[in-house]
Amino acid sequence: MTANLLILTRTDIERLLDFPTCIAAVEDAFRRRAEGRAAPSGVLGVHVAEGGFHVKAAALELERPFFAAKVNANFPGNPAQHGLPTIQGVLVLFDAARGEPLAMMDSASITTLRTAAASAVAARHLARRGARTMTIVGCGVQARAHVAAMRAVLSLDQIAVFDLDVPAAQRFAAEMRALHGVSVTAADDLARATLASDVIVTCTPSRAAFLGTAHVAPGAFIAAVGADNEQKQEIEPALLRASAVVVDDLEQCATMGDLHHAIEAGVMSRTDVRATLGEVIAGRRRGRHNNDEIVVFDSTGVAIEDVAAAAVVWGRAREDSARVAISLVA
Repeated sequence: MTANLLILTRTDIERLLDFPTCIAAVEDAFRRRAEGRAAPSGVLGVHVAEGGFHVKAAALELERPFFAAKVNANFPGNPAQHGLPTIQGVLVLFDAARGEPLAMMDSASITTLRTAAASAVAARHLARRGARTMTIVGCGVQARAHVAAMRAVLSLDQIAVFDLDVPAAQRFAAEMRALHGVSVTAADDLARATLASDVIVTCTPSRAAFLGTAHVAPGAFIAAVGADNEQKQEIEPALLRASAVVVDDLEQCATMGDLHHAIEAGVMSRTDVRATLGEVIAGRRRGRHNNDEIVVFDSTGVAIEDVAAAAVVWGRAREDSARVAISLVA
């Protein structure tokens, strides 16, 4: 008999999925993938006039086999033009042993949480020990999530934020100071902020690189999050070439991440990539070799992250009295 399908809103997900749990689930998913316990991910992208749609799907063997397919719409002009979020969509979670749909949930909140969790996992394995300073470039939804996620794995006491919208950066800094009780300042000079940082997070919709070798001090760790399609770019190819590059997925990063632009510029090839994050977590390859090298994590977003996060949400939702369930065969 087909199980009831749980319907889970953004509020449900934010209530059920905390960062320590999400970080642990995402780290475990990358480890399982490196050990061959995950099916290859699938990606489909469709561009339209004002934005685009992408579909990401994967299967992952956890306490039971799961499959998830996520459909996200990404429309950067939505907040200003329509008062709508940039990212909207749905994720459907299945039992991969019997093909039963288990849950349908808001995908934007899953994407936000698992993306920041992946950056935190990478920082735990690739940032220098004792990292205490961070700059976040871009003050949107992902920036907010990254402050919380990075603070879950690093002892950060000084955070700078930078955005081309200066008032937005100032408002964001004030909000983060009040929420987290640490020093958060709005930077008026990008290079000055990033050169003083152990950790740099770029989470913008930029279509032109803005972070180069002149912006980064030896030993820094960079989580490059914004380039999730082939038209976006945040990191200059020369900086990637001068750094140790770790990717979430080699194929994806070579076709749609910042690595893609470095390859197109002729300064890198796939063989120049040091490791995947899963290989580092599983101990199959070393991530950081010394305290002076710059390490870049090219994050394009892998579907196993969605499966891992959604499975946690579904497991907790089954015990939640506030859940909504429907039968698709009624």
